[in-house]
Amino acid sequence: MNPRAAPVSAAPVALVLTGPTGSGKSEWALRLAAELPIEIVSVDSAQVFRGMDIGTAKPSQAIRASVPHHLIDIRDPAERYSAGEFVRDAREALAAIQGRGRLPVLVGGTMLYLRALLRGMAVLPERSAPLRAELEAQAAEQGWAGLHAELARVDPQAATRIHRNDPQRIQRALEVYRLTGRPISEWQAATPAPAGDMRWLRFALVPTDRAAQLKALEHRLATMLDAGLLAEVRALYGRGDLHVELPAIRAVGYRQLWAHCAGSVTLEEASRQALLATGKLAKRQMSWLRGDSSFERLDPAAASGFQRILGAARAAAVVAGAPPGMLE
Repeated sequence: MNPRAAPVSAAPVALVLTGPTGSGKSEWALRLAAELPIEIVSVDSAQVFRGMDIGTAKPSQAIRASVPHHLIDIRDPAERYSAGEFVRDAREALAAIQGRGRLPVLVGGTMLYLRALLRGMAVLPERSAPLRAELEAQAAEQGWAGLHAELARVDPQAATRIHRNDPQRIQRALEVYRLTGRPISEWQAATPAPAGDMRWLRFALVPTDRAAQLKALEHRLATMLDAGLLAEVRALYGRGDLHVELPAIRAVGYRQLWAHCAGSVTLEEASRQALLATGKLAKRQMSWLRGDSSFERLDPAAASGFQRILGAARAAAVVAGAPPGMLE
C-alpha cells in the first residue's frame, strides 16, 4: 500500500488479537512489535491487578519497557474493575496511541471486555449498595449457584450466558432485575451500537487441534507453578484483606490455589482443579468466538497466520500515520 495514498479522513484503526487462553496472543503481539510501531492494550481482566504476575502470564517489566503496554497493574486485588471502566480506559489509551502515530493492538481473551468495547455498553441503572449487600447475604446462605438458579427463573437468557461460578455478573444481573423489574438481557438487547469512530481489524487465534491445545495448557500451568505461582498466591492470601469472592481471587488458577492456602485441598488437587478450570475457560472463549463471525480466525499452528496479521497491521500502520521508514 502506498503511504501517500492513505485516505486522510480515514477512521482511526485498531487491531484486535484475541483467542482462548494459551493460544499465543501475547507472543504474536510481540512479534508484531518487532516489525511495526505498535503499542499493546491489554484485554485481560486479571492483568489489571497488581501482584498477580505469574498466573496471568503478565509481560515482564523488561518487555513492557521495550514495548509500551496499557491497562496492566492499574488496580489493587482488593478493588473491582468493570467492563464499563475498561471501555473508558481502553478508548483513552487508543486515542493516545493513535495521537502518537502508532498502531494500537488490543491483546487478550476477556470476551466480556471485547463485547463491551466492540458492540457497546447497555445503559444500566446505578448500583445499589443495600441491594448488593442483600444479595451477598443471600449468597452466603444459599451459595452463588442458588442465586444463579434464581436468575435462570427470571432471566433465562442471561443465565445461559453467565456462568454459575461468576458471582460478580450474577449479582449485577439480579440487582438490575430487582431494581427495575426488567431482565438485564432486555436492557442489553436495547444497547445502541457504538459510534463508527474506529475501524477494527479483528483476528482470533483458534487452535484446531483440541488435544494439542489441552496438552499446551497443562504445560503452561506446570511452567507457572515452577516459576512460583503458589508463592504468589500465598503472598496474596497472607495479606489478610482479600477473600475468595473478589474478582481478582476468583481468577482461574488463583481461586484453586487459594483453596489450597486455606487448607481445603491438597496442592495436587488444587493443581488438577486449576487445569480443569483453565480448559473450561478456553472452551467458553472458543464458543464465544464461534458465535462472532466478525473475527478472522487463524490457526496459531499455521505459519501463514502471522504473515496475514502482519500484512493487515502494516497497512493499518500506514493509515495510522507511521513514518514509512518504520514499516520496512
